[in-house]
Parts: sequence; C-alpha cells; structure tokens
Amino acid sequence: MNVIVDTSIWSLMLRRKRIVSIHVAELSRLVLADRAGILGLVRQEILSGLQHVEQFERVKKSLSGYPDIAIGTNQYELAAQFFNTCRSAGIQGSNVDFLICAVATSINAPIYSTDRDFELYARHLPIRLHAIGG
Repeated sequence: MNVIVDTSIWSLMLRRKRIVSIHVAELSRLVLADRAGILGLVRQEILSGLQHVEQFERVKKSLSGYPDIAIGTNQYELAAQFFNTCRSAGIQGSNVDFLICAVATSINAPIYSTDRDFELYARHLPIRLHAIGG
C-alpha cells in the first residue's frame, strides 16, 4: 500500500450504482496493484448511512480485503497539530481529514480524494495528493 484512499473515492466505487468515472478506473488500478490503503475511520464513513442491510453487507464484504492502516498516538497528536495549523490560517476541516493528513505524512503516502479541502490543506501541511496515473 502506498496511497491513502479517502471516503469520496471508495464511495464512488462501492456505494454508487453504475457509475463510470476516471476515479473508479484509477481506484481499480490502485487496487489491482495492491497500492490502495484505508483508515478505519474511512471504513466507518463508507458504511455509515447505508440504509439497506444488503447494501451494508455487500460494501462491508467488498472492503474486508483491505486491512486498516494502524494509527497510533503520534498520528493523533500530529492530526491535532495539523488542525491547529490550518485553523490559524483560516482553514476549517474535519478531524477525520486531519487524521488522514497525519497518517499520510507519517507513512509518506499521497492522499487520493475528490474532496477539494485537501488541496487547501496541502498549502499549509506537508501532504502530497495522488495524481491519476501516479
């Protein structure tokens, strides 16, 4: 694994019906190359809100082959530091986003997301964003 995949990308592949996009193709490429990584909080976000038991079980099963990236105290503390850094620059973000940033920084992995907030964070944090085909 060397790309942290955010909820927005996994959701395109797992929760939407019959959607074809460049992001789905890119995630498929990363999965086949065993380069896609997931955080437990992202897994929770993907599964949350699924109204039908069948869909929940299908998505849960689809994700079962991806172990959660381990997160320790250092990453939580770094996430808080990143939150504070961005907040002092006038940028608001979620705790989940900043934890993704912290884990990505600590394991030197790019983040793959359609969430444009990560572009804002990248102006102030030492994160890299995954480019399609990269």
